[in-house]
Amino acid sequence: MKVMVANKYFFPNGGSETVMFGERAFLLRSGMEVVDFSMEHPLNVPSPYRRHFIRHRDYRSGGAFTRMRRAISLVHSREAVRKLHALIDEARPDLLHCHNIYHQLTPSIIGAAKSRGVPVVLTLHDSKPICPIYTRMRAGQLCSLCINGDFSHVVRNRCADGSIFSSVTLYAEAVVQRWLASYEKVDRFLAPSQFIRHAVLNRFAPEKVLLLHNGVDTGNLLPSERDDGYVLYCGRLSAEKGVETLLWAHQAIDCPWPVVIAGTGPLERALRSRFTRNVRFVGHLSGPALRATMQNASILVAPSELPENCPMSVLEAMAYGKATIGTRTGGLPELIAEGVTGLLFDPKDTDALASRMSVLMADPTMRRSMGRAARQRAEREFSRDKHNGDLLKIYTSVIYNQKKTGEA
Repeated sequence: MKVMVANKYFFPNGGSETVMFGERAFLLRSGMEVVDFSMEHPLNVPSPYRRHFIRHRDYRSGGAFTRMRRAISLVHSREAVRKLHALIDEARPDLLHCHNIYHQLTPSIIGAAKSRGVPVVLTLHDSKPICPIYTRMRAGQLCSLCINGDFSHVVRNRCADGSIFSSVTLYAEAVVQRWLASYEKVDRFLAPSQFIRHAVLNRFAPEKVLLLHNGVDTGNLLPSERDDGYVLYCGRLSAEKGVETLLWAHQAIDCPWPVVIAGTGPLERALRSRFTRNVRFVGHLSGPALRATMQNASILVAPSELPENCPMSVLEAMAYGKATIGTRTGGLPELIAEGVTGLLFDPKDTDALASRMSVLMADPTMRRSMGRAARQRAEREFSRDKHNGDLLKIYTSVIYNQKKTGEA
């Protein structure tokens, strides 16, 4: 089997890349061929197919004319289509698996692959097919206005950070992709949570959208009984992630235990200056430093105010045997079993979060018990082995159906 993998970044940039590289490594270990398709970037890891990558694009910089020109390529990339066609003709893959392809690669590559007879699988790392800004958030609340296909709401409400230009651009992108039926050409969507699967069923047939939770490497991430008495947050330091809610909740408690904030983002400077009591900002962590910080934590808090899909930070905490406190939004309640592997609270509810942190931090026995239950659940339901096995079955089914249709 030869699988082409498409993702706009070819370096560890976020959760979608973690999933993509994990699946890619599994395919290579299993003796399969992997064909990479991505964008040029100084941080890219090596790939034998790098000469086929599209030029680097950054849509956040430049003057009005440059932004207008780039907005056109955001909707449809002729370069990506041309280079994908050439790569398919050279490599002859059996299947294309798309991850985060929006804006730089664009969904135009879906139709490009189908025109060459290559079936397409797409992982729904976010809500982009039903929400032009992908987050489904408006004025700090979960929004469903565009979910049935009327994307004009993104312009009316200036959903793209209040910018009419950006909102119109994303509206045009959504309308053009619907006109091209790009997403409708996908053979199978992989939904990492029931939450996102249910949402996209407003647009796609149920048999086309399969539940496939992200997988965590329970073979290498071993449970830890270490407990150094701190609460851990891992993620981007931005408003929608709820990190400020966590810090206000911590400040409201008269407690000796610290909060460790692992991550960077636009709020970092403001948070560092505002919250100084018993808080440690350790920046972006990866590799051994991240492993040690998670292993030694008492609990993990995922206070996100946007509907998370299937966050790897929570899965990794479960693998390490850590209890987790998270919000009742998106796919988090699917991962955190209330009262069994952790606790839940409503987004932005500072008092509720403070209460739940106090309960767990005051009771080492409870958090150890929840942590062990979390580890058992990670092994049973969210292991990378299970994920990869299910993924391979989906690949095989899609390729078989493609060949069967071609023979008919």
